[in-house]
Amino acid sequence: MSEPAVFDVSRRALLGGAAVAVVGGVAGWLVARNSAAANGKGAAAANGYQFQAPQSGNGRRLVALADVPAGGGVVVSSARVVLTRDAAGSLHAFSSICTHQGCAVTSVRNGAILCPCHGSRFDAKTGAVIAGPAPAPLPPVTVEVVGGVVYAK
Repeated sequence: MSEPAVFDVSRRALLGGAAVAVVGGVAGWLVARNSAAANGKGAAAANGYQFQAPQSGNGRRLVALADVPAGGGVVVSSARVVLTRDAAGSLHAFSSICTHQGCAVTSVRNGAILCPCHGSRFDAKTGAVIAGPAPAPLPPVTVEVVGGVVYAK
């Protein structure tokens, strides 16, 4: 049998490694604080939980109202919106980005919007957190129904 490997680390190597880590961390922070995400610009804005619709015409076409089942909902992943309808048929719209770590919600079942990443659940009528770890409700999205089609404003 061979002997286990023994690693001797000199004080100089340890201090050099620590210095490289600190310099790298500071450089990363300096670059990141001036990025488009940190300044709220571009598609990867730091506040990725908010839906931002185009500002022209009726807004962005999402789905036909008939495609949103009463008592259920649909996730329009291309627009980052989840649409729900209660049993009475009232339409509700929220950002489909979970407020925990930015995962996309994937389904609406039994009155809840479900996030598959860590199990967060949101109320389909209000967007409120039913079960964590999400720290905040899903932000509402303003929608308009025109001619049987749902548009994000």
